[in-house]
Amino acid sequence: MRARSIDGYELHCEETGKGIPVVFVHEFAGDHRSWEPQLRHFGRTYRCITFSARGFAPSDIPQDEDAYTQVHAADDILSVLDALGVETAHVVGLSMGSLAALHFAIRHPQRTRSICLGGCGYGSDLDQKEAFKARSEQTSQAIMNMGMKDFARLYATGVGRVQFANKDPRGYAEFLEKLSGHDATGSALTQKCLQGRRPSIYELKEELRSLTVPTLVVHGDEDFPCFQPGVYLKRMIRSAALTVLPNTGHSLNLEETGRYNRLLEEFLHQVDSGRWPCRDDAAETLPDFLPFAAPSSRD
Repeated sequence: MRARSIDGYELHCEETGKGIPVVFVHEFAGDHRSWEPQLRHFGRTYRCITFSARGFAPSDIPQDEDAYTQVHAADDILSVLDALGVETAHVVGLSMGSLAALHFAIRHPQRTRSICLGGCGYGSDLDQKEAFKARSEQTSQAIMNMGMKDFARLYATGVGRVQFANKDPRGYAEFLEKLSGHDATGSALTQKCLQGRRPSIYELKEELRSLTVPTLVVHGDEDFPCFQPGVYLKRMIRSAALTVLPNTGHSLNLEETGRYNRLLEEFLHQVDSGRWPCRDDAAETLPDFLPFAAPSSRD
């Protein structure tokens, strides 16, 4: 199944199941196949949709750098919904896909039932913005120089990935094999342009404060680059909850499939039953006095 983006590129889509639509949006090191454990589980009760982002075969591989932006990534989700005749959907993302989901909710809240943001916010530190951009360009060049197979072995041994390898060597080997087969040009341009030039979540303060779409933020406690951005998302989005998976890295949905599925399933059920709250105003400010506080040692 194919969807056509606003600027004319075709996106490969797959779906299974019936019911309320849930769209899964993959990370840089993944593609539409990365969500297979979730499609098999949630496809029993939901209409599950996944797609490969532009630059990831069998979707089109644009050769133009200007085709890889955060706006394109968000609006490609809209194109998928339109192609499949879906009015509103839950949008579930990991890493690069979670930022696409976040920007989709900001740009198209009327089409968004909820968002689940996994491992969201890598590279957001404002004092490291130029350094992150430079690293993204270096990574892009390394992909072209090394080829995807050698690059994948290097990339998949970094911070946030070793936990998956230690817990599930067989699953990790499958993950690495798929990453090795990605298109080098598409991956390089995604790194250089989409990753390296996207806005920091700390630059989205007003947009996050105005967002009321039900939001679940999920992070691994060893996914250190995303930890503080996750706390920031919780603080800024009044409709957000934050949960942290123990002893877990970046590849949440594959590394801890059972835990992740249970968290996501409970979240979707709460949203669909109309029971997902916005934060109470009383939780926003510290009172002038705390009558319940323990007395100091001087009292």
